[in-house]
Amino acid sequence: MGLFKSLFQSKKNNTPFDLSDLKVDVHSHLIPGIDDGSQSMEESIGMLLKFVDLGYKKVITTPHIMQDHYPNNPDIIKDGLEKVREEIKKLNIPISIEAAAEYYFDEFLFDKIKNNDILTFGENYVLFEFSFVSIPHNVDQLIFDFKTNNYTPILAHYERYPYLFEKGPEYVQHLKDKGLKIQLNLNSLTGHYGKAIQKQAEMLIDNKLVDLVGTDCHRIEHLKILESNLKGDYFHKLSDLDLLNRRLS
Repeated sequence: MGLFKSLFQSKKNNTPFDLSDLKVDVHSHLIPGIDDGSQSMEESIGMLLKFVDLGYKKVITTPHIMQDHYPNNPDIIKDGLEKVREEIKKLNIPISIEAAAEYYFDEFLFDKIKNNDILTFGENYVLFEFSFVSIPHNVDQLIFDFKTNNYTPILAHYERYPYLFEKGPEYVQHLKDKGLKIQLNLNSLTGHYGKAIQKQAEMLIDNKLVDLVGTDCHRIEHLKILESNLKGDYFHKLSDLDLLNRRLS
């Protein structure tokens, strides 16, 4: 039995993980010219064609909303989305695209929640990110405000915040118990962001704490890096997780 298992595992690891199993990508920056992602329609279409090649049926693109750097709003994002959709239709690309946003957790976010000035996807899901410098002091209050206003908050790329490296799975579970969902960047599993971040991503998967995964694609190179690393063990472990991606198609 041990030999059989070893042979099966070896065969499995030589087979790239099939990204079509995920169906939907929930984190990307594909609307041209409004943040640090795509800078042209040509770039956007190139990335979308690569998403198709990788097996995705839908992308939910999430431009930054960050007051001092990317002061986007729902109207700007929706207008950009329609232009991308027109190009997809014109070129007959077999993929659908929706848009939400990646909100930066700053003092302005509470007002956006209170005023219902929030772009969502799925079951009123909202993607947001922390500062990479230090953890905010009022995380529990933010989650509470989201929930009391009928939003389901999703923390983008939990594994990338250095100050959370030592928190362990107990802290993640504490946040999840309050109603937070956890999104993991697929390229964190490739070592693209560094070994410490890769280790944190593996911890999340080992403890089954991941709710959604995303490419966080800003340029086509991110998808090419992902494609070249899909034989990794932790990509195959995604099959064992009850990921919400699969319910968004």
